Amino acid sequence: MLAAVALWMPTLLPGQGNLLTVTPPPKQSARKNTALTARLEVQLRPGYHVNSNTPADDYLIPLRLTWAASPLEVQQVSYPKPSMEKYEFSEKPISVFSGGFVITTQFKVPAGAAPGMMIVTGKLRYQACSNKECFPPKTLEVRLPVDIVN
Repeated sequence: MLAAVALWMPTLLPGQGNLLTVTPPPKQSARKNTALTARLEVQLRPGYHVNSNTPADDYLIPLRLTWAASPLEVQQVSYPKPSMEKYEFSEKPISVFSGGFVITTQFKVPAGAAPGMMIVTGKLRYQACSNKECFPPKTLEVRLPVDIVN
């Protein structure tokens, strides 16, 4: 029994918490009735990938950035071009992101937005995988500080 536990534990050691990191976006300033572009820098540990936002198969969990309702209006979330990679567990190549990449969001600052500092919150949902195993899906909270000026 102890040998079985010892063999199983190494797969738990890396954990999913340190496989993907997000650099907090810097504070942005924006005027009312203008556009604002926010960049979210993502880094995956070497040897790991996440499915792209447009996975080839329905059962694959896509990378997805969503923003909570706020005075800012989300116009578009843009993901980088994915790589098509072949892994042992799939008969055909799958659409993935690996290494470092940037997700951008275009916001519109409405004319009626209240001036001052605010925090726009979002969620980045992903499933990190190696070429042999996938971890359970995870969601990270993202915070974007924005100063609305007149």
